[in-house]
Amino acid sequence: MKEPKKCIIVDDEPAAHYVLANYIKQNPQLELVFQGYNGIEAMDYLRENKVDLMFLDINMPEITGLELLKIIPTHPKTILTTAYSEFALESYDFGVIDYLLKPIYFPRFLKAIERFFSTENTIKGEEVAINSVSVKVDGYFIEIELDQLLFAQSFGNYVKLHTIKRTYLASITTSEFEKCLPEKNFLRIHKSYIIALDKIDASEKDFVIIKKEKLPIGITYRRELIDRLKNKIIL
Repeated sequence: MKEPKKCIIVDDEPAAHYVLANYIKQNPQLELVFQGYNGIEAMDYLRENKVDLMFLDINMPEITGLELLKIIPTHPKTILTTAYSEFALESYDFGVIDYLLKPIYFPRFLKAIERFFSTENTIKGEEVAINSVSVKVDGYFIEIELDQLLFAQSFGNYVKLHTIKRTYLASITTSEFEKCLPEKNFLRIHKSYIIALDKIDASEKDFVIIKKEKLPIGITYRRELIDRLKNKIIL
């Protein structure tokens, strides 16, 4: 059996430590090696010890979780935990694995752990597979499975996410959403549209067709689209 991955918890709430420590103990692939209650304790420990995974609270006194990530750019792989959802988009700028909203339920914890192990199993230098994106819809965060996403459409400060089954209106800008997507699978073709490349049914000079929807191709985006699809679709 492989050595368990070393984990630390950094959170100022004892109750959060109790929940996460209990969840970690139920997973033999994880080993809890340190529990800190503020950013200073975490920095001191990380200077002297190798850690595989950090569960990090965002809202802590003196140094927030996001500030800690700025201070230690070579931080361990991190799963953020918080009772507040408004920091979710900013957290993606730090390359975090996942974002868990409190109270944290065991099934959601397990999903985050699976994401962690999927990055561990990726060959060094190869792009990490991203299977879903968390977005805020009607006040709640939901997971959008990327293999179900057809295209994203700008809608003011929101984005309409057109999936195979239904459409969602997500509280996120198009630029912010674009940062969450794997570049090899998705491409912006217009200032208002990002498409899933494998969902294109047909194309013409000025538009692509996805599920009978004609989506415009902006002039400044045309060349990259041609380069990406020249072996699959003739524009």
